[in-house]
Amino acid sequence: MKAIHFGAGNIGRGFVGLLLHEAGYEVVFADVNSTLIDALHAAPSYEVHEKGEGARQHTVTGFRAINSATDSDALIDEIATADIVTTAVGPNILKLVAPLIAAGLARRAVSLPPLAVMACENAINATDLLAEHVHSHVTGADWPAVSARAAFANTAVDRIVPNQAADAGLTVTVEAFYEWVIERGAFGDAVPVIPGATFVDNLLPYIERKLFTVNTGHATIAYLGSRAGVSTIAEALDVPAVVLAARAVLEETSALLVAKHGLDEAAQRAYREKILVRFSNPALLDTVERVGRQPLRKLSRNERFIGPAAELIESGLMPEALVGAIGAVLSFDVASDEQSVELQRMLKTESAEQVVLQVCGLDAAHPLFASVVREVRRAQGL
Repeated sequence: MKAIHFGAGNIGRGFVGLLLHEAGYEVVFADVNSTLIDALHAAPSYEVHEKGEGARQHTVTGFRAINSATDSDALIDEIATADIVTTAVGPNILKLVAPLIAAGLARRAVSLPPLAVMACENAINATDLLAEHVHSHVTGADWPAVSARAAFANTAVDRIVPNQAADAGLTVTVEAFYEWVIERGAFGDAVPVIPGATFVDNLLPYIERKLFTVNTGHATIAYLGSRAGVSTIAEALDVPAVVLAARAVLEETSALLVAKHGLDEAAQRAYREKILVRFSNPALLDTVERVGRQPLRKLSRNERFIGPAAELIESGLMPEALVGAIGAVLSFDVASDEQSVELQRMLKTESAEQVVLQVCGLDAAHPLFASVVREVRRAQGL
């Protein structure tokens, strides 16, 4: 069995690639980072070190690596004969992966089972987005035949992979906890064999539970911690005001998840308490800058702040804590992060109404619009 994984970085090696290796697949890592690809070529194995309760150490062997920028034809051939394709590249990079997958499907023998394609990204229905990009690289007349050679399945993924030590090499340090949930229906009777993953009929509750609890909570702590002047997530969790605000945010998102998906209220409370413990893992030394990067994406319409806040206010509940967290996002000013720089530029040059429309995807008719505009004006000093 063979799996192609786009993204040979820490998440690729320490999470998705690891689980595929443990499931018995030969993993072929694809990446544009030539230094990383060369290191993988030269290494017979690499280590994954878990930290936290139930931690284990793993040695990954039997992998290969291809530079997707310079050896695309060889990669397309690998895709054409693979069993699985996964990604951990970021939602914005899926459009760059898509033409390679489209070409691989075009070369795929019709006698082979459909290629399982799964985008393992921190975004709702990322595989649907990838499928749309793939479709854009196939002519209309050819799409029915090409799409029949693939099964596109959405996933929800959860594992904290912090910044690594400068001398870590290929070794990856991760938290012991992980969750990889995959929608079963896309595969019919041919569900891939991945013992470390959970296959479900309805993925949306898992996606939103993770995005609106883990991602919303993690980002809230990062942005509030940054505003408080601390450097790490652990330090942020030592600031009482940050913890109180994060708990208030998670109470609001939990109320939405319980009402929308029928989750057990006590189980959801336990889930959000568990993630606060995960975030405080002293062995992970995660930074507020890493967790807070790409604020424009995190403030977009269907992401971890605006998405749940909009649904709550549409149902008649004012998301005060979430709106306050949005204000903290607006204060994130990190010169090394392009989106942070762009956000600060917009705050200086655009009206509050334009920022909310362009960044958050809310128009003046939406009930959340006025509250977010007020936060933008505060960030602008108005």
